[in-house]
Amino acid sequence: MQIEQLQIEIETLSAEDFARLRRWFADKDWEHWDQQLEQDITAGKLDFLLEEALAAKRQGTLREL
Repeated sequence: MQIEQLQIEIETLSAEDFARLRRWFADKDWEHWDQQLEQDITAGKLDFLLEEALAAKRQGTLREL
């Protein structure tokens, strides 16, 4: 199905169904985000954040959130 056809179908949804679709879409988006984050962690792309935190701790500049 083409994007344009999906847009047309979405326009015809009731408010309740549109809200359900929006929640589903948001959940899917977070799911993709989590998968990407896991891949980045596994690949070591975020190791620099750990190094920064450890350096701040050693220097005594680490602050509580």
